[in-house]
Amino acid sequence: MPNTASAKKRLRQNDKRRQHNRTLRSRMRTQLRRVREAVAAGDSETAQSEFRVASKRLDQAAAKNLIHKNAAARSKSRLSKLVKSVA
Repeated sequence: MPNTASAKKRLRQNDKRRQHNRTLRSRMRTQLRRVREAVAAGDSETAQSEFRVASKRLDQAAAKNLIHKNAAARSKSRLSKLVKSVA
């Protein structure tokens, strides 16, 4: 347990940031799953629209340092290849 006032504040800040990061990471993962599900179903139109949103979510996560920018680029590349395989 934190003893000083500044340590207590840091604890509050860390909890708030952790919750926010979890939300953003969850949104990103959900969107990636939606793209994969659309590809598995063979729905090319839905897959393309979901890919656009997923790409945006990956870029946002990379900008906020939730994931590395190269990891975001790699994920976008792999998803793009998947979506093109359906079209």
